[in-house]
Amino acid sequence: MTEALAPKTVLIAGATGYLGRHLTAEYARRGWRVRALVRRDTDLPAELIHAEATRPETLTGCMEGVDLVISALGITRQTDGLTYRDVDYQANVNLLEEALRAGVGRFAYIHVLNADRMADVPLVAAKSAFVDRLRASPIASTVIAPSGYFSDMGDFLSMAQAGRAWLFGDGQHRLNPIHGADLATATAEAIEAGRDWLDVGGPEVFTHEALARLAFEALDRPARITRLPDALRRIALRLLPWVTPARIHGPAQFFLTAMGGDMVGECHGTKRLADHFLTLSANSERMTQ
Repeated sequence: MTEALAPKTVLIAGATGYLGRHLTAEYARRGWRVRALVRRDTDLPAELIHAEATRPETLTGCMEGVDLVISALGITRQTDGLTYRDVDYQANVNLLEEALRAGVGRFAYIHVLNADRMADVPLVAAKSAFVDRLRASPIASTVIAPSGYFSDMGDFLSMAQAGRAWLFGDGQHRLNPIHGADLATATAEAIEAGRDWLDVGGPEVFTHEALARLAFEALDRPARITRLPDALRRIALRLLPWVTPARIHGPAQFFLTAMGGDMVGECHGTKRLADHFLTLSANSERMTQ
């Protein structure tokens, strides 16, 4: 009688974030033994590993017996005095070095689509620097570059709830945002296939104008859209670092830069943004009742 093979083990960094939770659930569903790197106790279907990736001494031994590391680790707002370079670059380097010491088979990293177009954005520059380090290392790697998350599209719904959507230029730049569950599945499939890079997005491609109209439709309101000259976006990019703190202008720089062009990745998944907007709208109504 053939002895059953033991399940493989994955360690997920950034497990408590939007995508990290979906990755944890996806690999648990696939029958993997899941370790989640966390700073405090949380309700994940995984073995919790308490460590701080910014402190490499806390990572010692956490990857023994691990077959795969997936890092969705990064910061969208600078807190605790940490910078993008501290987290998106150096903390991931610390994870990579521990993976190399432990003999992990593959390291996957969640990057951002069109990073080469956003080299002047500190958040993206830090991520790109780590990707360069990862791809130069001897470990097999997979880089996942998503176009944008459903969770980010809430900004369009917020504008619609306020009564007016503001767009730059003609509103015809395109993107295909992806739900976290669909992205987790696409990530697992790309890793299983041994892909070294995947530019990925959701199943539907929208213009910015179409996104705004979709948000108004979810609220059952007439669309009110104002188009601003794209020059205002470019001016804001130059001024933000001078007039706002890093925790404000960091994510704003990324958002405004991404809005200046298409963000369309390989289409994956089944979840529809319209359903997501309807869910957000219904939740918002319940909270105000």
